[in-house]
Amino acid sequence: MGLNLVQKIIGAHLVGGSMEPGAEAALRIDQTLTQDATGTMAYLEFEAMGIDRVRTERSVAYIDHNTLQSGFENADDHRYIQSVARKHGIWFSRPGNGICHQVHLERFGVPGKTLVGSDSHTPTAGGLGMLAFGAGGLDVAVAMGGGAYYINMPKVIKVELTGTLRPFVTAKDVSLEILRLLSVKGGVGRIIEWGGEGVKTLSVPERATITNMGAELGATSSIFPSDEVTRAFLKAQGRERDYTPLAPDADAEYERVITIDLSALEPLIACPHMPDNVVPVSSLKGTRVDQVCIGSCTNSSLYDMLKAAALLKGRTVAPSVSMSVSPGSRQVLTMLADCGALTDILSSGARLLECACGPCIGMGFSPNSGGVSLRTFNRNFEGRSGTRDAMVYLVSPETAVASALTGEITDPRSLGLPPLEVQLPAAFRVDDSTILAPAQPEEAGQVEVLRGPNIKAVPEGRPVEDSLTAALTLKVGDNITTDHIMPAGSKILPYRSNVPKLSQFCFEVCDKSFPERAKAAGQSLIVGGANYGQGSSREHAALVPLYLGVRAVVAKSFARIHAANLINAGIMPLTFADPADYDKLSEGMQLQLHGIHAGMDSGELTLEAEDLRIPLRCAFTQRQKAILKAGGLLNYTREENR
Repeated sequence: MGLNLVQKIIGAHLVGGSMEPGAEAALRIDQTLTQDATGTMAYLEFEAMGIDRVRTERSVAYIDHNTLQSGFENADDHRYIQSVARKHGIWFSRPGNGICHQVHLERFGVPGKTLVGSDSHTPTAGGLGMLAFGAGGLDVAVAMGGGAYYINMPKVIKVELTGTLRPFVTAKDVSLEILRLLSVKGGVGRIIEWGGEGVKTLSVPERATITNMGAELGATSSIFPSDEVTRAFLKAQGRERDYTPLAPDADAEYERVITIDLSALEPLIACPHMPDNVVPVSSLKGTRVDQVCIGSCTNSSLYDMLKAAALLKGRTVAPSVSMSVSPGSRQVLTMLADCGALTDILSSGARLLECACGPCIGMGFSPNSGGVSLRTFNRNFEGRSGTRDAMVYLVSPETAVASALTGEITDPRSLGLPPLEVQLPAAFRVDDSTILAPAQPEEAGQVEVLRGPNIKAVPEGRPVEDSLTAALTLKVGDNITTDHIMPAGSKILPYRSNVPKLSQFCFEVCDKSFPERAKAAGQSLIVGGANYGQGSSREHAALVPLYLGVRAVVAKSFARIHAANLINAGIMPLTFADPADYDKLSEGMQLQLHGIHAGMDSGELTLEAEDLRIPLRCAFTQRQKAILKAGGLLNYTREENR
């Protein structure tokens, strides 16, 4: 039996465990990345390990999230990250250089290598044939220190692409189609491997759009083969030396195969408030539009921007629409300016924003109250835009521009325009002057790490004891995202390095009184529904509950990264043996767990609540049990390094 692409890369990086489906696999990590919303905490954790220098082939710190400097906090975090990167052997991408995933694709991604990043959309690099994982900052810190990255060996779904995309149908529509087919839970425990003859028709930026949005499936990662299209992209970036051909064996096996005929797709749109709430754009014809945003790590490449510029050329955005454009990198912005496409964008009335994440994480350009916003982003969770009652839709750049021109949701095919003819250049404009190299090892000892007053220590985890009595301080429903648990946005993101302050906003979207209630309880439990913790990799959604005294979360099911982050923080993620028992619990109950250590070994616990006895599942690996008993991954790593 041949190997699929995932098995080949994992097999080449396996340093422990097993490749049997569901078994724990320990992987050697070649590269890491962080961004500033998660990076400060990741580097504080790295420093706490006492390791002088990173041990990866390449680690890069990007500044792309908290770029709105309305106070000293974000600027102080940037200064801290720059200094700690210089000291410990990490490359530093300065503010304005671009979004981490776009820049990494352009300048650092290497086919066949492994990458772990403290951002859930790190699998964007799968468009280049990397096996890339989003993770919490502590997992990234361990990988930087030379430690393995642990996953449960995923099953692999193959998506076989046939045909060719028709005019005004895009890679974004492919992403929305697979979300329509599988849902936001359909990729949990799986890696999506893309193949088939249709792959050859997709550029690397198109492939990266598709792997980027694999995160919305809950997938562990997504990956394309590395082929002549990959070689051409790397050559244009002056990096042909990094090219390696990679493909599955002809007789490779998969859990299942899904076939998508690219020729049969039409423009699609994800409706509020989930990325899998997908319908044809044509079905919403006439719906008013207040705002349009083009950018984010999903659709901010030069390819995307040139298409948007071609549609905007000689035309004007409707008076009722406010439109923004955020190029994904300084390279993209510079090349738009060089070829005149930037003038076409600006002449339409669109506003040019910084080469950063911006509106995608609520960092500026929020919609008007009750506004309808069409965005080429990857998430449309309620309130994520910064406006609680906004209605956010996810679309391709072509649909976004068509709707901006008409003032209503518009299928771009209905404009009667000729097909867009956009070609990627044979050579990109390469200028790495805003990517700073670290100090040489002999100089590193002289580098001072600069800390601002908003940067606080990492919360200390507490070892899991054999018994627990705690109040149920919060009960929430299905598909609770990390944006629900720990919101983003311009008002909150500056406190990502200050967990005590950040704790005031925990679960603000669901229940503003939760932080005070949790602190008053001393220690407590949370109960959730299915797919608890989906979305961002932000470990703050575990660190802040830890600070507030949360000792366990009981849910119907968990998203992969968040479950790992809870364990890393020393919080037990437990699941109902019978999901119907969720309905038996209510806020304010006093809950008890006894025989926890033996229960972790057997995989079964019993939750006692008044006259109820509710069976729970706790399928932890030996390593995860040791982490919980140590009080989190940081304590566990310190003990291992002694």
